[in-house]
Amino acid sequence: MPHADSLILTLVGGFVLAFVLGMLANRLKLSPLVGYLLAGVVVGPFTPGYVADTELAPQLAEIGVILLMFGVGLHFSPKDLMQARKLAVPGAIAQITAATALGWGLGRLMGLPHVEAALLGFALSVASTVVLIRALEERKQIKTEIGRIAVGWLIVEDLVIVVALVLLPLLIGAGSGEPAAVWGQIGWTLAKVAAFVALMLIVGGKVLPWLLVRIAHTRSRELFTLGVLSIALGIAWVAYEVFGASFALGAFVAGLVLNGSPLGHNAAERSLPLRDAFAVLFFVSVGMLFDPTVLLREPLAVAAVLGIVVIGKSVAALAITTLFRLDRATSVTVAASLAQVGEFSFILAGLGVTLGALSRETHDLILAAALLSISLNPFVFALADRLGGRPTPPTPHPA
Repeated sequence: MPHADSLILTLVGGFVLAFVLGMLANRLKLSPLVGYLLAGVVVGPFTPGYVADTELAPQLAEIGVILLMFGVGLHFSPKDLMQARKLAVPGAIAQITAATALGWGLGRLMGLPHVEAALLGFALSVASTVVLIRALEERKQIKTEIGRIAVGWLIVEDLVIVVALVLLPLLIGAGSGEPAAVWGQIGWTLAKVAAFVALMLIVGGKVLPWLLVRIAHTRSRELFTLGVLSIALGIAWVAYEVFGASFALGAFVAGLVLNGSPLGHNAAERSLPLRDAFAVLFFVSVGMLFDPTVLLREPLAVAAVLGIVVIGKSVAALAITTLFRLDRATSVTVAASLAQVGEFSFILAGLGVTLGALSRETHDLILAAALLSISLNPFVFALADRLGGRPTPPTPHPA
């Protein structure tokens, strides 16, 4: 592919195929994410025909991760978390622990090293917020008690992933080199990350809202949108280049700071179109890395990994919610909400490959589980309705 037109061809191939296959998935009552991932498989190097630029696509995907994490920060709701904290915090931590242990056990049976087996389980332990919110909106449960519990649960999972994205490179690096030097480097990096977060919350909490207000006074939609994106990308770069943190953490903290500002809602609204566009490119890029022949080469391994996601995580969630004495309908709905993996699993798997802690084969197993679990999630919800009885809204009394 000539270098001069690789960007255009990659964007055209990614967006057009993602749109077509996303529409097809939507017609089949599946999440559009399935279509986006399949679009990446189609333009990837493991299938015949047109192949997108495999060096350019990951860079575009990195922008997608930055904007995705920025959006998570913008929509982070301490109120939702506090409302469901008594169940969401211990429940999410217990469920992550259980799924990680199951994944580690499966990985060891497959002959994987301890670190790779644990990373496999950890990547399978977190569910997709995008898939969950779409399912709850379709069922008109987003504002119900069930919705608050499920969303609060995933907020805790998101926070765990944010911390993991900082610690994972440090923990994997601790396996080599002099222990004193390695742990000294870990301490220094954590100190820099803490300094960045403190600086953003204290100084950024005053400067960024003031800056947004000044930009809004220009009454230019274009400048306001550009300002929001500049803040997201600029702070992500500062976190990476100056403080040694990840792009994702910088973007998340930037979104978190703007979330509490008077114009936070406007910032979220203005950045949404580009966030959605680059998020699509992120999923397409993930699909490009997936070798679909793993479904034929390792069908038992794929089935076992999928079983952890759909059955293992659901059973763990049912046990936890039953322990907290939730009613059956709420328990099975929360369990169905967690019976899938998505964007953060992709980010963790990609980071594991980059760090050399995860093989391509294991990476493909995680992507296969994600693709299949997202596709099966509507059917899991339908089964949950039959097992638990979907709660119906109360009938209003006549005046």
